[in-house]
Amino acid sequence: MDIYEVIKTRRSVRAYQDKPIPDGVLNRMLEAAQWAPSARNLQPWKFIVVRDADLRRKVAEAASQQMFIAEAPVVIAAVGLDPDYVMSCQVPTYAVDTSIALDHLSLAAAAEGLGTCWIGAFSQEQVKEILLVPEAQKVVLLMPVGYPADEAPAQRTRKSVDELSCTNYFA
Repeated sequence: MDIYEVIKTRRSVRAYQDKPIPDGVLNRMLEAAQWAPSARNLQPWKFIVVRDADLRRKVAEAASQQMFIAEAPVVIAAVGLDPDYVMSCQVPTYAVDTSIALDHLSLAAAAEGLGTCWIGAFSQEQVKEILLVPEAQKVVLLMPVGYPADEAPAQRTRKSVDELSCTNYFA
């Protein structure tokens, strides 16, 4: 599938088949994330690949009881390893760099016929406790990954490029 087609057809999936993801497919997705750019090429992230059903259930409960998360055969918890590092533009790198890597991963998943969903509604403290994430680090996002149980939802409308961009100056 061409990259533009993958970008346009990727959807947030909230229902998954009870079907495992082959190790080779999962490894290709993680390799796609590995190639994501990051500030000073530090790759300041670690992905916790949660396959255990009980842990997935606990994570889903800590994510505002969004139990569809536990239906996915894999939940990836993306952890920013250096939350204190801030770029000279005053933006923390951990959220930016980790999100770029997750975007690579989600597009690779879509190219493999898998669905994902970006989950930001969760208790930082509870997820860190469940997955044994050190206090100094930050869970950036949760991402369930699996084969969609339903047909892809209809494509949502998007703002026009003119609404989302301007030339030379903010307008």
